[in-house]
Amino acid sequence: MMKPLSSAVKTVLLLATMSPTLVVAQTTLITNIQGYTLNGKSLERFSAIAFTDDKIDKIYSSEEQLPNAKNITVIDGKGKTLIPGLIDSHGHILSYGLSLLQADLVNTTSAQDAVNKTLNYAKNNTQLTWIQGRGWNQTQWPSNAFPTAASLDKYFPDQPVWLARVDGHAGWANSKAMALAGITKDTLSPDGGEIIKDKNGMPTGVFIDNAMDLINQSIAPLTVQEQKQVLVKAMDSLASFGLTSVHDAGIDTDNLNAFKALSQENAMSIRVNAMLYLPSPNWQQTLDNGQYRSKDDMFTFNSVKIQADGALGSRGAALIEDYSDHAGHKGLLLNTPKAFENLVDTSMRLGFQVNSHAIGDNANKLVLDTYEKYIKATKTKDLRHRVEHAQVLRIEDIPRFSELDVIAAMQATHATSDKNMAQERLGPTRILGAYAWRKLLNANAIIAAGSDFPVESPNPFFGLHASITRQDHTNSPQGGWFADEKMTPLEAFRSFTIDAAYSGHQENIIGSLAKGKKADFILLDRNIFTMPEQDIWQVTVDKTWVDGKLVYKKK
Repeated sequence: MMKPLSSAVKTVLLLATMSPTLVVAQTTLITNIQGYTLNGKSLERFSAIAFTDDKIDKIYSSEEQLPNAKNITVIDGKGKTLIPGLIDSHGHILSYGLSLLQADLVNTTSAQDAVNKTLNYAKNNTQLTWIQGRGWNQTQWPSNAFPTAASLDKYFPDQPVWLARVDGHAGWANSKAMALAGITKDTLSPDGGEIIKDKNGMPTGVFIDNAMDLINQSIAPLTVQEQKQVLVKAMDSLASFGLTSVHDAGIDTDNLNAFKALSQENAMSIRVNAMLYLPSPNWQQTLDNGQYRSKDDMFTFNSVKIQADGALGSRGAALIEDYSDHAGHKGLLLNTPKAFENLVDTSMRLGFQVNSHAIGDNANKLVLDTYEKYIKATKTKDLRHRVEHAQVLRIEDIPRFSELDVIAAMQATHATSDKNMAQERLGPTRILGAYAWRKLLNANAIIAAGSDFPVESPNPFFGLHASITRQDHTNSPQGGWFADEKMTPLEAFRSFTIDAAYSGHQENIIGSLAKGKKADFILLDRNIFTMPEQDIWQVTVDKTWVDGKLVYKKK
């Protein structure tokens, strides 16, 4: 018979079983900084910030006395600039992670240049069955024409190649890829998509929007474990740009499960607010299972993403009138109006925020009309439904954003990337409602900023620069492209901080720095509020903290 335990031993065992919860709170004080945060509508300056674990204790003005305690870790900010972590309201984390593992075709100068870069990538990745890449943009090539399978076939006669356009709304395949997908002269374009064919009716190798699925379905999907590895790589990279939170604009259920697993494993370096893509496999069951929020707010799922149309560069954006540079063509609606309505109605009734991709003026009008109808029917105005991109708007539709409490989730770098082709696509009148940040702000709309990475660089300082200057990195055009649509520096800062947080229902925990909010902030190499505006895109991040943890440090 065992002897009874002494009270002392019992106490030791009790403490041992409780030890995981007896973690001593760690307070950190960062001093000697040029700190900036939004306080209401004004910019507040501070010189030090204290936080314990994941929460901010206090921000200190230069006149206030700093705490002096032995158990506080003090970090000297060396006079550098500290701001709230920046939030990208529209990116694609898995696609970005995959782009880091695929042929990088961004800024290629011709179809042959893209082929050469793909060939070089293939030589360095001989284990791959499919060669994949992303980033080509035919509007930046002298030909200004879509590429063809023939230019790939010369170098890849027996290995399938699939290269996504920069906006992800078109793909370029070689003949081997088309053969594996069963694409022939007789293959019909699906609804909401187009197989580009030559004068003899033969597929050229370019597939637009929904037609891309004809090739994608031949590529083996990633397992959840593979997705997790790619997501971690992507999030770590995003943290290096100063992004502490990203709204992932369109994931499927497998991707959702991968994020949930990572959040439960404490393996996420940045916050993610995910939108379920509709329709995608098992989407109805996933919505029926309800919303999700991790205890530490690192992962949130409370919204959906619905695609109304395609992109302007590939002429997939749905316009009311013909493209100015393509008579008889108005773009593509990727869902019928009835199907779109059903997706919106279902999502709103289940309490999900609805975020709809709309580029063309026809798509934007469709989205706003549908929102107006179903917001009233479902009484979900408080859900802050969004229009993703809101790129080409009829002037008369602009006030509707504020009237409906609908947020415009926009990407400033789209304007500076598209400026060389947008007016050709739209003509002199429609362009006045395109990338119309000032008109939207003057109409009391809220703009949540993002980048749409990997379509554009995830670097938020590129977005801040474009918002403020309406110029590219060569400071062109002089004075800014349609300069009347510029944001002020404060408005641009808001769009990447508190307004982006608001668009994800998270303004009470992130987006600004104040007592009780999450310790998400970044230390910069320069002061974005005092430096020349034209150089803001060159700013780099020294350190990134998320949830009170240092997740990135410049080497």
